[in-house]
Amino acid sequence: MNQHEKALALRKLHHQPQPVVFVNVWDAASARIVAALDFPALATTSAGIAYVEGFPDGQAISRDCMLAHVATIARAVDLPVTADLEGGYGPSVADAVATLRGAIAAGAVGMNFEDSTSADAPLLPIGAQTARIAAMRAAADEFGVPFVINARVDVYRIAGATDEQFGAAIARAKAYLAAGADCIFVPFVSEETLIGQLATAIPGPLNVLAGAASPDVATLARLGVKRISLGSAPAAHLLAAFRRAALEVRDEGTYRFAADRISHAELSELFS
Repeated sequence: MNQHEKALALRKLHHQPQPVVFVNVWDAASARIVAALDFPALATTSAGIAYVEGFPDGQAISRDCMLAHVATIARAVDLPVTADLEGGYGPSVADAVATLRGAIAAGAVGMNFEDSTSADAPLLPIGAQTARIAAMRAAADEFGVPFVINARVDVYRIAGATDEQFGAAIARAKAYLAAGADCIFVPFVSEETLIGQLATAIPGPLNVLAGAASPDVATLARLGVKRISLGSAPAAHLLAAFRRAALEVRDEGTYRFAADRISHAELSELFS
């Protein structure tokens, strides 16, 4: 598929009876593994990529460094790739457009786009964020790529799940969709009733971040969710397994962990 076809395919996945599920990847190896398991598209994890480069999550990594990893992943697979590009690596409209243009140049056909500029920054005013989304949509149209903008709403970043938060989330979601977003990403929610209310009130596809406490895929589908992301969980799970292996060697002097692996031959075949 060419980039235009991949973008159309990614967009279509958000309007199917069953939600599209992303086991987020962070390098060529994880991308090839997920692609080989017949997932229809790939999503990157910004946190996983940041860890590889020695940075914490939350836009500590540079735009250029992040996009270089996205390009490596996009080259590794013949599937649509949507990239987690945080808050666009700067607060301005120009920053957002530069990030979108870089994503398209890297081979991505979609991106996550947050409404704050760092993990501990306040949310941008709705007007400022809608202006950024509208400019990104216009830039994508100039490229002729039906790029999928997954606009993140971080209202629930602070725990509480109040009526005020719900109203703010819906207001932001509607404004972002009107500005040109294709999907609304509301992380940090796991309660079934709230997820169902969000899916009903948001006039577009809803993306949730799934974790150990989240409802399963079948339940999220029944609630109306159209996109499920795992975020940094797969990368963090791998790092936990690596730590367990290192602790086994240090504390027990054994290597039992080595029995639970993908074979050298199979890994080499992924890249042949």
